[in-house]
Amino acid sequence: MVNVSAWSLPKTKRRVSPYITKSQLATVLEQAAILLELDGANRFRVIAYQNASRALSSLEEDLLKVVIDNRITDIKGIGKGIGGLIEEAVLEGTWGSLYDLYGRVPRGLVEMVGIPGLGPKRARQLYEKLGIDSVESLKFACSNDNISSLSGFGKKSQEKYLEGIDLLRRYQGRSRMDVGLAYGHALERRISNIPNVVKVELAGSARRKRETIGDLDIVLGAKPGDQAEIIKEIMNFPGIAEIKGQGSSKISLILEADMLVGKINVSGIDSGLAETLVERSLDATIDAQIRIVDPESFPFTLAYFTGSKEHNIRMRQIAINRGLRLNEFGLFSEEEAGSKIGKEAAENTLICSTEEDIYHHLGLRWVPPELREDMGEIEASANNVLPNLIKVEDLRGSFHNHTIASDGNATLEEMSNYAINMGWEYLGIADHSESLNIGGKSIGIAGEDILNQKLEIQNLNKKWKEQDVEFRIFHGSECDIMPDGRLDYSDDIRSSLSHIVGSVHALGSWRNRDEHTNTEALINAIEDPTFTILGHPTGRILQGREGFPVDMHAILRRMGEINAEGILKAVEINASPYRLDMDWRLCKYAKELGVPVCINPDAHNPEGLNDIWFGTQIARKGWLEKEDILNTKSASEIERLLGQ
Repeated sequence: MVNVSAWSLPKTKRRVSPYITKSQLATVLEQAAILLELDGANRFRVIAYQNASRALSSLEEDLLKVVIDNRITDIKGIGKGIGGLIEEAVLEGTWGSLYDLYGRVPRGLVEMVGIPGLGPKRARQLYEKLGIDSVESLKFACSNDNISSLSGFGKKSQEKYLEGIDLLRRYQGRSRMDVGLAYGHALERRISNIPNVVKVELAGSARRKRETIGDLDIVLGAKPGDQAEIIKEIMNFPGIAEIKGQGSSKISLILEADMLVGKINVSGIDSGLAETLVERSLDATIDAQIRIVDPESFPFTLAYFTGSKEHNIRMRQIAINRGLRLNEFGLFSEEEAGSKIGKEAAENTLICSTEEDIYHHLGLRWVPPELREDMGEIEASANNVLPNLIKVEDLRGSFHNHTIASDGNATLEEMSNYAINMGWEYLGIADHSESLNIGGKSIGIAGEDILNQKLEIQNLNKKWKEQDVEFRIFHGSECDIMPDGRLDYSDDIRSSLSHIVGSVHALGSWRNRDEHTNTEALINAIEDPTFTILGHPTGRILQGREGFPVDMHAILRRMGEINAEGILKAVEINASPYRLDMDWRLCKYAKELGVPVCINPDAHNPEGLNDIWFGTQIARKGWLEKEDILNTKSASEIERLLGQ
């Protein structure tokens, strides 16, 4: 999905070259390619800008040195014209002919390109044929069946655009968890290194570990006399694309990829975290607000900007019931505050050095940030029954991972060695089954090749046992669930494996059916005696596509009934930050029904195993504890459960 919310030519804040950064240039060239296509430019010119953008993105050398040495056109993909534009931007901070291009293309057309499935070429066609020049006019045309009769479009295109418009509106201005946390913790780390910063912490939806994150909220505590100098330091950070606002108590910024330069550490996770966060974030920007407060106000401000709106309303009502008032600066007597508001009202606040103190004064236990959504956490806190949330270190392995035998890019041994170094006891391999077809090519393991993988796994397990290495591979498969609910492979092949991760991949047929039909088909699959784990239950891709329609509550109820009979049926939290499927809102229901949850990274390379961290955050947000998670059990317990 193209982010068009902040399309403008960057203005330099520097007084010496390079006036424009490499990442800024790569972004502008990518945008220029889209604008040129929208403007009806020659296709080769569009491709030239695309190639130049990619070339700059992969350039490892210092761009300023390349420009000064007159070597910019030596870079493959950058010609004389674009090379001159790059030189101008780097050495002068100006953009030549691009000013006219950015001003010429209707803004609404640019926004239309952000709709999934609608590229610049088609947007241009709609503009020329029907005068559609905005998302709203496109929605009107689709709703009135004006698109389906156009040559090259049709009813399916019309339906796809309506769905894409809904996705655009729903996710506009939000980032995936991995991208948001990368920016948030990078900014937090930089601020923490400024002298005289007493405390700093990420708040908002990032601290609550939402699957997608809105604007970043950072709370900074410092003594009044130090705050001006700290603000000045922040203004000089690399990676600030734009300063939207600046005052004595709040700074509003737009962050870009240069903020991520250097080692990134997300809550103790190494910077190599799953397909490196830096690489995932090169084309992203994100808004950030930094709140600067006195150290004494820090816990109140942190709590205020962490809780969801609904959670905060409940907290304020509890304070009122006790004759108190709670705001972002303190917890104080309603009577003493009178008509005062804000910081002035909190002059005589109760002393709270931590968030725990605030909750204690209100007769509550501290609520973990992930739970602050007003979904029962206030009642659980008051009754002292908050869950002891799952931790990453509780996990002993995972069951859904791929190798070069299907679409992974590492061998069994390479995947296993990485898992051993993570301290795991076991690794479940679940390469794709033979029916999975992408682009006309099967990427799964043919039935006759399953035995070869089994023998390789047996040899590795034997080797580790002889070396007294407490580790083993469980040999499973990610079997396609067919539209009628049948599982791929024969019964004999599936029965020979340790576990079956049943997943839907042919989303076209599933998404075009009603919820009831899909639910029945999934239940048919789950009831198969060989079925073990329901993989990425809805098939959603965050900010990319909705899942297929299915009644997950009905699915979980049936799984609960089968588990009550002593037969293991688990549901996956697919830990890829692109999926995070099952949704956290369903975790509590699965727990209540006795359905084991399995946190699986769905790793396609060794580093991808680290994605299990993201899945664990979703499990925590869903109120899950160690005993609720299948892969917190030891290898011997898993062997017994799988009937090994």
